[in-house]
Amino acid sequence: MAIDTPVTRPANARFSSGPCAKPPTWTLDALADAPLGRSHRAAVGKAKLKDAIEGTRDVLGVPADYKIGIVPASDTGAFEMAMWNLLGERPVEMVAWESFGAGWVTDAVKQLKIDATTHTAGYGEIVDMAALNFDNDVCFTWNGTTSGVAMPSGDAIPADRAGLTLCDATSAAFAMDLPWDKLDVTTFSWQKVLGGEAAHGILILSPRAVERLESYVPAWPLPKIFRLTKGGKLIDGIFSGATINTPSMLCVEDYLFALKWARSVGGLQGLMARAKDNAKAVWDFCDANAWIDNLAVDPATRSVTSVCLKFTDERITDGAAFAKAVAKRLEVEGIALDIGAYRDAPAGLRIWCGGTVETSDIEAMLPWLSWAFYAEIEALAQAA
Repeated sequence: MAIDTPVTRPANARFSSGPCAKPPTWTLDALADAPLGRSHRAAVGKAKLKDAIEGTRDVLGVPADYKIGIVPASDTGAFEMAMWNLLGERPVEMVAWESFGAGWVTDAVKQLKIDATTHTAGYGEIVDMAALNFDNDVCFTWNGTTSGVAMPSGDAIPADRAGLTLCDATSAAFAMDLPWDKLDVTTFSWQKVLGGEAAHGILILSPRAVERLESYVPAWPLPKIFRLTKGGKLIDGIFSGATINTPSMLCVEDYLFALKWARSVGGLQGLMARAKDNAKAVWDFCDANAWIDNLAVDPATRSVTSVCLKFTDERITDGAAFAKAVAKRLEVEGIALDIGAYRDAPAGLRIWCGGTVETSDIEAMLPWLSWAFYAEIEALAQAA
């Protein structure tokens, strides 16, 4: 059945899962104070970088004795840096329930040649974290950006573990409650929950991780861009603004604006509430429509940022083509941009619900999703 074309349109149609929507109050004028054409090692540059580090600590509630560094190559660079520097001292357990976690498994096993124990779960499910041996080093993602499945809590991670926990938190930081006492290495990128610009990563180290860095030398050579120690000591400048690689001061200024906006909406608690409201609007829509469902099998593991959906109507014979056609209709209409499922994920849609997205835009988009679905079902009937 065809349905009437909705009248209300989202004010912002950007629902991409990365780079994500800018904060609602963002304009180009927000970048006017960027020290362009200046060295990042000049006083003004170092001050901006220090503000970015301490602003991260303030909004996320990172403990004072944890180190926070700005590193190159986005979350990928930050997590690779952690693996290359820290793994190999003891047995390793690699955990994956979607494509990015699977990528870390590949890098550890095939590139670093670590004889790791690998734990995997299919898209929509999650590994039983309580079954892991945390006396080994454990590498995992907190939120599966391509599967819409997230850790419900850190309860499964023991406080008295002997190994280190390495957590890729790139779609979780600033939207989910990260238990810092359970995380020894945490990484994320600016381009996710705060809608920052790409190519810069954040690396957060616990005192236990720093101790490992200063007492262990990996068997493999480390590229210059990965080195975190010199002469057996942490290169502390990395964690005070003297970054390994030249950062973009334009991107730093953009991140500083995002942190300021985050404080204006209530800091971490406000950001978490905004993401939850956005995700709930999508979940409620799925509950009200039998033809669409959340990819996450267990409601307790549903992501509040990268909400992944699957079509369940039995009339759909080619799920990938159907989902692509629905996403295309919404893009052509200017209603929702970049909401197709990730290329390695099951066919469906992925709607970003992080805090920079307005709930009113989600609510305005969803009737259009119904419109596009029924339009494609009608097209299938006509083609039959």
